[in-house]
Amino acid sequence: MNLTLILSLITIGLLAGILSGFMGVGGGVVMVPLAVLLLGYSQHQAQGLSLAVLAVPVTFLAAYTYYVNPIEGQEPFSWKFGIIIALSFVVGGLIGSKFAVAIPQNVLKKSFAVILMVAAVKMFFFSK
Repeated sequence: MNLTLILSLITIGLLAGILSGFMGVGGGVVMVPLAVLLLGYSQHQAQGLSLAVLAVPVTFLAAYTYYVNPIEGQEPFSWKFGIIIALSFVVGGLIGSKFAVAIPQNVLKKSFAVILMVAAVKMFFFSK
């Protein structure tokens, strides 16, 4: 690994971590596009890399911060809910990855972009 590659990897990790902790976005929203752009990864490779990173409990400290610092007048989130969603996420991730590896990269890349655009439009125009 050369310095440029190491700096690209650190940049991807820092941006994904900061945005994940700041806005609660999945690291994949940041990591996948950056892995394609900075590392030259295919869409499949980038999605696999994102899942590999998220397989480690990298967001535990960020989640813990939200738990111990709830907004005034609100209860903290439920760890029980988080565990149920996490277990379901494991099953869903396996199912989704089986579909993804069978789809051509150009279709997968466009599907990813459409999902991001729909989410962005919904949040920008239709959120309170």
